[in-house]
Amino acid sequence: MADCLQRRWKEVTHMALDLQQERQQAHALLDLLPAEKLGAVRNLLEVMIEADGDEEELTEEDRRALRASDEYFRNGGQGIPFEQVVADLGFTMEQVRGARPKNEP
Repeated sequence: MADCLQRRWKEVTHMALDLQQERQQAHALLDLLPAEKLGAVRNLLEVMIEADGDEEELTEEDRRALRASDEYFRNGGQGIPFEQVVADLGFTMEQVRGARPKNEP
């Protein structure tokens, strides 16, 4: 199975990159995805489409915060694990991943 997917991936990646072929390549890759990953890709595409018109310039405050963050991590600062952030906000990882509680249809 993995060899077949690798061969198919090579075929897909060697397509010419004009718009129509880009679309065909994207569709071919979607066809290779397992069903449980398709929703994540759909969500990503929706975010990308919505974000196209939402580009905002960084404010000076944003730039200061980014510089401070870069400096923090350059000096050995540790980030907060994503699971901890999720728990601190009162969610579970299942909720974040889009799983529905067992009592929901």
